Amino acid sequence: MASIIKASINLNNIDKSKIIEGKKGKYLPITITINDEVDQFGNQGPIVVAQSKEEREAKVAKTYLGNVAVVWTNGENVAAAPREDQPQQSAPVA
Repeated sequence: MASIIKASINLNNIDKSKIIEGKKGKYLPITITINDEVDQFGNQGPIVVAQSKEEREAKVAKTYLGNVAVVWTNGENVAAAPREDQPQQSAPVA
């Protein structure tokens, strides 16, 4: 399975308390969702700060960071978002 997914995040939305200090640097756990449908802006899903089980159970609002769009795929996992300069690739067959 191969795909190229482009993304952008709003650095101003990062809660500094969520940054994890690791041995090789600082990390922000994130969750990326790839939806079946493309939204009105050509995005295929959101990027949010990962939540703990307790946060999910307490229904804490997600911290939205940005969007993702699949720009290329070999057709074995997710379909690429349509682009003006290329036709859309078909979704993979299960």
